[in-house]
Amino acid sequence: MNVVAVIPARYGSTRFPGKPLADVAGRSLIRRVFDIASAADGVTQALVATDDDRIRDHVESFGGTAIMTPESCRNGTERVHAAIQGLDERPDAVINLQGDAVLTPPWVLEAVAAEMRAHPELPMVTPAARLDESSLSLLMEAKSAGEVGGTTVVFNRSGDALYFSKAVIPFVRDAKGGAPTFRHIGLYGYTADALDTLIKLPPSPLELTEGLEQLRALDNGMPIRVVEVDYRGRRHLAIDSPEDLKRVESLIAEEGELVP
Repeated sequence: MNVVAVIPARYGSTRFPGKPLADVAGRSLIRRVFDIASAADGVTQALVATDDDRIRDHVESFGGTAIMTPESCRNGTERVHAAIQGLDERPDAVINLQGDAVLTPPWVLEAVAAEMRAHPELPMVTPAARLDESSLSLLMEAKSAGEVGGTTVVFNRSGDALYFSKAVIPFVRDAKGGAPTFRHIGLYGYTADALDTLIKLPPSPLELTEGLEQLRALDNGMPIRVVEVDYRGRRHLAIDSPEDLKRVESLIAEEGELVP
């Protein structure tokens, strides 16, 4: 199976203009994410999808592949889809790795790629990490303080998603029930055909209400397989602001590099 990892990267950002080119402990953000995708076993090729010449030129300067996509792309999913149209060979499957996911371990992508190879009939695959008591407590505190970040997911015995939410689910009425809480990791594997279908669907009410694009797939009966992953003691943080960049640099100094 030909699995291509595509990293959507946009120069214009309200909170952090030029973010993909920002220096993160000696390497640009986009290079760090590209290196993560390239290091993942099971990923045939990594490439950057962008609409900006500066990002394309930078990616090519370190030997990476960049595909120019239209400025009209409304989100990362559309940009990923546009990118694979420019490839000489249509991939069997695509992993959408967000351009600010600088602390996503390569083995998370490997788990998604492995599930797609083992079950090529699955239209979508996405990872989630089980929260221990301490991590769950921190997430609950953040939600109580009004923070929006952090998505949780519940799935059935087969591993297929039942629902994603910005709220903490499942609601614990009786702790004896034993259902754990899983934090969703925002990367997606699609078959190329599923991606074709998904971008043609209009936004759904659940998607618009929660602000979660993956709910469009569930709303339209498209299964999403959830694979459990382990961060192996490393912490997760994406870069949405200059303040986040400083936090990420501190984590890299403390935990070491994911990819040398």
